[in-house]
Amino acid sequence: MDLFDQGNQKSGLTPLAERMRPRNLDEMAGQQHLIGSQGILRKLIEKDQISSLILFGPPGTGKTTLGRVVAEATDSRFVPFSAVFQGVKDIREAILKAREEKNYYQRKTILFLDEIHRLAKNQQDALLHGVETGDIILIGATTENPSFEINNALLSRSRVFVLNPLEEGEIAVILDRAMSDERGLAPLQLTLEPEAREVLARYARGDARIALNTLELSAQLARQGRITRKEVEEALQEKLLLYDKKGEEHYNVISAFIKSLRGSSPSAALYWLARLIEAGEDPLFIARRMVILASEDVGNADPRALQVAVAAMQAVHFVGLPEGRINLAQAATYLATAPKSNASYLGINEAQAEVRNSGALPVPAHLCNAPTQLMKEMGYGKGYRYAHDFEGGFVEQEALPKGLKNREYYRPTERGYEKTIGERMAFWNNQAGKETATDK
Repeated sequence: MDLFDQGNQKSGLTPLAERMRPRNLDEMAGQQHLIGSQGILRKLIEKDQISSLILFGPPGTGKTTLGRVVAEATDSRFVPFSAVFQGVKDIREAILKAREEKNYYQRKTILFLDEIHRLAKNQQDALLHGVETGDIILIGATTENPSFEINNALLSRSRVFVLNPLEEGEIAVILDRAMSDERGLAPLQLTLEPEAREVLARYARGDARIALNTLELSAQLARQGRITRKEVEEALQEKLLLYDKKGEEHYNVISAFIKSLRGSSPSAALYWLARLIEAGEDPLFIARRMVILASEDVGNADPRALQVAVAAMQAVHFVGLPEGRINLAQAATYLATAPKSNASYLGINEAQAEVRNSGALPVPAHLCNAPTQLMKEMGYGKGYRYAHDFEGGFVEQEALPKGLKNREYYRPTERGYEKTIGERMAFWNNQAGKETATDK
């Protein structure tokens, strides 16, 4: 019997992810906005003021663990329930048993409902009475948006808490604990090499269960007492791409992606996007770079580009991976095929250079606000011409400080919608010229 078999025999063949389930709030990684020292959920637990709640978040972020920890911390009876395998009859029996516990033993019952979004309407309705009377404290776990999947009557009686995907650093902490804890892999006396640890933390993509399952399989494959990158690749059944998030290859790949978007090459953009995703890059980092490019390289040639990029970022934050890759791909192909202009980018650079060069020049008096009578008497706002009082909503008046008259920082291109903007500005300049000639 080898070391790994001995370790499994000792643990009763319980999976590593289950053996390493945190026993209290302090052992939990991540979700500090909820369970940190100032987290609302921690405060409710410590004050024993827990009421029915819904835990909404991706897989492997601690929803079931949190339900168990809440029960333990509040000395409540924990009853796990499956939305897939148990029906209305089971729910009613559980509520009756909970009522007995409350009335005769003065003990609360936490009914933990995994995948609550899978409950049919009549099953959800069966929970209502028990929640209303306080016979049960319902804790529902879901990976789907509760607003769409849980009926309003039940949702209105519960508080919704959002759990975030775990950060790579938080996953790494979980891996370290699994290696050193007697409940975990400590009896095997294995070493987890730093590169293997980094790859595991990255490829888990915020899911602690994936990280621990992969670590356990990697441990079975370990040679000479070490878990290396090779064992992790074998466990994942894929060759991991060369990509150091802090090194040269990280910058090379993201640079290739951005330059493909700027160079209007949608196929190349999708290839480099795939490289980023497959290497475990943070999808929100990719989305943020596209939001920047939408203004820097597309600009007003297609003002919708920024809307698409921001919408993609919000969508990725909302749905996460793997589906979020579709949102990223849509935004990338839109940006790559959009007309390009860096006029806004160049314009703000020139304007900032001017400010650094000439300093804080006085605001022209006619542009100043005049909220008091004294300021009006001092000439604040005098001579200001309200654009809407003139035909076409335009009137010529100098809006730059003295000394910068007629200076131009924004020069639209002839591409896309910016051509229309340029024509509009040319029309205004023509109108201003006519007005100046009339004044003379």
